[in-house]
Amino acid sequence: MDQPRHVRTPVLDIAYTDDGPADGDVVVLLHGWPYDVHSYEDVVPRLTAAGHRVVVPYLRGHGPTRFLDPATPRSGQQAALGRDVVDLLDALDVPRATLAGYDWGGRAACVAAALWPERCTALVSVNGYLIQDIAHAMTPIRPDLEAGFWYFFYFLTERGAAGLRANRREIARVVWTRNSPAWSFDDALLDKVAATFDNPDWVDVVLHSYRHRLGAAPGDPAYDDLERRLAALPPVPVPTVTLDGEADGNFPATDGSAGAPHFPGPRVHRTVPAAGHNLPAEAPEAFARAVLDATALAGGPEAAP
Repeated sequence: MDQPRHVRTPVLDIAYTDDGPADGDVVVLLHGWPYDVHSYEDVVPRLTAAGHRVVVPYLRGHGPTRFLDPATPRSGQQAALGRDVVDLLDALDVPRATLAGYDWGGRAACVAAALWPERCTALVSVNGYLIQDIAHAMTPIRPDLEAGFWYFFYFLTERGAAGLRANRREIARVVWTRNSPAWSFDDALLDKVAATFDNPDWVDVVLHSYRHRLGAAPGDPAYDDLERRLAALPPVPVPTVTLDGEADGNFPATDGSAGAPHFPGPRVHRTVPAAGHNLPAEAPEAFARAVLDATALAGGPEAAP
């Protein structure tokens, strides 16, 4: 991956890496939380070798990405993440791109593909349809799954906010271990990624993301119209490959049928053995193959099952 470049959107100075041929079909890879662009270190060369231009931005609040205006709310809501993707495409003068991501990045990709399908050639989303149903956010799920989301509820409290400020790296370690029990990451990688959390807006963006999704914090009014549209759980009409990691500690792998109504276009669903929640880092070949097959679906030829 190249050294970060910078581009300005209406809200952000976005830091991003940009690899591969300048005239290649564009793929935008979107990272999750608490992770960063290093999730894609082994995915990028596989895609550039296939002729793609690969753009990997640091999401708002992460790494060198910065807000332009001190007065802008440090929102982490889903509409803001999706709008950032389209603003990035505009700033780079990219009419359409394949969007691929997991966790926060998968949600941003789903939002952009649902609300601006004309900008999305194809989609790869880990854990399927990730647009949040905020109206039903307080409906409980299985207790063993609720336990994995301990930080959602921790971040609702002032104690959790203080803990996040004081223990960014170690909270990431706990989340990584729970999310990906089969992933043998080392301290060197954790240290490298944790540097991303030193962004001055990281804590505020993270806290708002988890509070907003549980209905405990208002959204930025600038995104009210988009949030109203997302509340209807709009379909994602673009060619799509969805992935589930069979060793995901928080999101058990499924056959994909439950999410099928949200994807009315061509779609392939796969499970990935031994992969956890940070699927592109844990199974880069499978993730890269999903991107290539999604673009093939968009071009007409059927992706391999």
